[in-house]
Amino acid sequence: VFEERRALLGKWFDKWTDGQRRRILLDLLERCSLSQQKFCAKHLQDRVPIEAVDFTTRLPRVLSLYIFSFLDPRSLCRCAQVSWHWKYLSELDQLWMLKCLRFGWLINFCPTPFEQGVWKNHFIETVKELRLGAAKTPSKDEFIVIDVQPVKSKVPERKHPLAAQGTSRGKKEIPPWRSSDRNPTDTVRYNYLDNEHPIEQARQ
Repeated sequence: VFEERRALLGKWFDKWTDGQRRRILLDLLERCSLSQQKFCAKHLQDRVPIEAVDFTTRLPRVLSLYIFSFLDPRSLCRCAQVSWHWKYLSELDQLWMLKCLRFGWLINFCPTPFEQGVWKNHFIETVKELRLGAAKTPSKDEFIVIDVQPVKSKVPERKHPLAAQGTSRGKKEIPPWRSSDRNPTDTVRYNYLDNEHPIEQARQ
């Protein structure tokens, strides 16, 4: 009897529209117990894997803080703008205290367990006191371009014995960085006339 009614229910389900199928599924899920709903959720997760899941909601908080500890202060501030949960994690004292102690920046009081973000505020205020600014590009007059000339040695050059043997035989040996082709086509000629201005090149 169960198999006959199961087959009959399957035939009815095939003839129903999408809206009718959803209503029947909701009714069946409401009639199921908690263990049966967990069974359905497990099979649905196997068939339809969850995508784009926030790893901070799946991993323990210790592992999430360990991942966030590799970020620099600017990246942590950007993570605080993702969601409320990320804002809570990225402002914990466990992250910012290590960054302050790395530079020897200490606080002169002991925060209570209910105070969060104390070390982050201390880091921001200390950086403000340093008054760090962007590097300024000096003017053209401050650049000094020195005319470099090759230094000539007073010691007479000695001819290599292998080179002398080659000239005696009448054969000119090819350097190892050149191929046998006298007119190579795969080389890039560096044109000194196309060089940029030394000041503009230093700015880049």
